Amino acid sequence: MTTLLVLGGTAWLGREVAKAGLARGQDVTCLARGESGRAADGVRWVAADRTESDAYDEVNGQDWDAVVDVSWQPGMVRSALVALSDRAGHWGYVSSCSVYARHDVVDADESADLLPALDADEASREQYGEAKVACERLCQDALGDRLLVARSGLIGGYGDPSDRFGYWPGRFARAVDGAVPVLVPDIGAGPTQTCDVRDLAQWLVRCGEQRTVGVFNALGARHSFGEVLAECRAVTGYDGAQQLVSPGWLTEHEVEEYMGPRSIPLWIGDPEWQGFSARAGSAAVAAGLSHRPLTDLVEQSLRWERELGLDRDRRAGLTPDEERELLAVLG
Repeated sequence: MTTLLVLGGTAWLGREVAKAGLARGQDVTCLARGESGRAADGVRWVAADRTESDAYDEVNGQDWDAVVDVSWQPGMVRSALVALSDRAGHWGYVSSCSVYARHDVVDADESADLLPALDADEASREQYGEAKVACERLCQDALGDRLLVARSGLIGGYGDPSDRFGYWPGRFARAVDGAVPVLVPDIGAGPTQTCDVRDLAQWLVRCGEQRTVGVFNALGARHSFGEVLAECRAVTGYDGAQQLVSPGWLTEHEVEEYMGPRSIPLWIGDPEWQGFSARAGSAAVAAGLSHRPLTDLVEQSLRWERELGLDRDRRAGLTPDEERELLAVLG
C-alpha cells in the first residue's frame, strides 16, 4: 500500500490532500498541531508542533512513498527536509504564484523571474512571496529530482477559509429577493483563474503516485469575470439587477481589489497586475491536472457559504452596509 505523509492535513488544502489519498487506497498520515481542525476519518494523525526539535520523531523512522508539504515558513520546511528528505520517494511542495516578481505579463509561465528568497526562518504575512521562494529553494537543494513544486493560484470551493471566490455565489444568494442591486465592477472580460481545491488535492496525490517532478503553475481554468458572475446568478437563481461601476470609481471610493476587508473579490483593476489571474497553466494540465466544470465549483462554494451563514462577517468582500453606502453615493 502506498504511504502518504501530509505535513499539515487538518486545515483546508492539507485535509483535502489527505482525503484524496484515502480515496485512492493510500495509507495516510497527517502531522499537525490540530489547531486548524480535525484530521479526516481514516487518517492516522500525529500531533506535533513543527517548531519543536522533536516534531518528526514519530514519522522519521520509516520510508514514505510520498510527502506533501504546504508550509510557507522556511524554518518549518528546513526542519522537515532535515528529518525526512532521505525517507521520501517523492516530495510535493505547494508553493504559490506569489513567488513571481512581476504580475503584469499575461500568459507568463514557470520561467518568469522570481522574488528574492527570504533569508530568515520566520516570515511575516507581508513576506509571503519571498518566503515561498526560500522554501522552494530549500526543497530543490535537498531533494533534487524527487521534487514537485506546485505554484498554486487562487483556490476555491467547499471549505474555503479566505472568503474570496465564495463572495460572489454568497452575494447573489443573499440578494435573491432583488430588493437591492448587486454592486459589480465593470470588467466583464477580465480573467479569473480559480482552482477547485479537490482538483488540486487529487492532482498532488496522483503526482506522488506517478513520481511527477518539476515546477508547475497549478491554476484553475481561465474564465472571464463575467462568466463567473453569470454562473453564480444561474446557480443561485438571482435575476435581479447589477449595478455596474468603473474600476476607477471603486478606487476613488477606497474599495480594495481582490481580497481583504472592504474589497471586491476577483477584481483587479491595476494594469501592473493584469497577468495575476492570467498565467500559463498548460504545463500542469499536460501533467494531469484536470478542472471540473465551473458550475460544480460555484455549487460547492455556495454550499459552504450557506453553512457558514450568508450574513456573517467576512474576511473578504463588502459588508452589506458598505455596499448600501456605495450604492447610495451612486444614486
